[in-house]
Amino acid sequence: MVGSDERFDIVVIGAGPVGLSFAASLAQSELKVAVVEQQPLERLADPAFDGREIALTHASIRILRELGAWDAIPASDKSPLQGARVLNGSSPFALCFDSPSGSREPLGVLVPNCRIRDALFKIVRLQDHAQLLCGHSVVNATNSHKGAVITLSDGRRLTARLLVAADSRLSATRDRLGIGAAINRLGNSMLICRVRHERAHHQIAVEWFDHHQTIAMLPLMEGVSSLLLTLRSNEADRLLSSDDDLFQMELTNRCRGRLGEMTLASNRHTYPLVTTWAHKFWAPSAALVGDAAVGMHPVTAHGFNIGLSGQKQLAHKILIACRDRRDIADPDMLQRYESWLRLSAAPLYYATNLLVGLYSGEHPATRLARHVGLRFAQYLPFVRHGISAMLRARRGTNASCDDR
Repeated sequence: MVGSDERFDIVVIGAGPVGLSFAASLAQSELKVAVVEQQPLERLADPAFDGREIALTHASIRILRELGAWDAIPASDKSPLQGARVLNGSSPFALCFDSPSGSREPLGVLVPNCRIRDALFKIVRLQDHAQLLCGHSVVNATNSHKGAVITLSDGRRLTARLLVAADSRLSATRDRLGIGAAINRLGNSMLICRVRHERAHHQIAVEWFDHHQTIAMLPLMEGVSSLLLTLRSNEADRLLSSDDDLFQMELTNRCRGRLGEMTLASNRHTYPLVTTWAHKFWAPSAALVGDAAVGMHPVTAHGFNIGLSGQKQLAHKILIACRDRRDIADPDMLQRYESWLRLSAAPLYYATNLLVGLYSGEHPATRLARHVGLRFAQYLPFVRHGISAMLRARRGTNASCDDR
């Protein structure tokens, strides 16, 4: 490490919501933190609407409130989620998830991804010990038990005691650290847009597993929902490029008029569906957070919540190490972080993959199995109440296709 290197205690690669929240979680420390992001500063300071609405659990809201981000998000961008319905094909039967009887508290709150990013960016930018290095990509990263060295596209070298990768589920930093991952490219894409519709949604989300498609309607303001349509990638691309009138007509037909006639209320966006599970969540002087560690299928609506709770755990362990004057990259500490994240994320990750396989299958036996399964679950209160509790997730476990 030569004298011209820029020295930091921690370098975070990726200024998505999880990377920014991790930097914000270290605000009360004296640690010198750098956040490296390839997007220019102007785009981070004024993030564009990207179609994604994040279903925040109560635990996530509590974390954002502690960071000062929750109150920075306008109330008009917060849409309560009062319940959810799961439908299968043309069957009128719906599996229902609601708040406990007598509770006025919603299952969660929907907030645009761009508003979360904007609030966290403003917090990190005001921190005395955090530095945003925007407009630069990482061209190399090496790590050892002595620390990490990161080379940027402009030739600068950063040295750090701890490198934290938060650069998406297809993390280049994870690859440079020599950490493998189970990457499942599903061959489908999710098309997302806001739509206006004739019928009221009553703040109830609907997930509809139909033949060769999955539709989710997330309730926003009155008469407006976020529509998520999962299709084979070539079909999603066709819909993305179709003209507005044809697109709106096809959407109304695909939804079988459940909410009446639909009209576009935003631009359209598509995201390829990829799930990832890193083989390890740490390496010498390095750790993975967010989608770089675990990239959930968005049908769970829990990817960002898991990432947010994971970064809090890592930051908490680092702050305790600082308080006790111990190494912030102590292998035993990083191992405990990994163990916590595995225990928290694995049940939901693998159960979701199993359910997605069941609910996306087109074989007649598979369609019959999910129909029977939905009806069976309806008569098992502990199943419905357990999933509702997971959605409220008071102890901290999140919808996004990615945490970027």
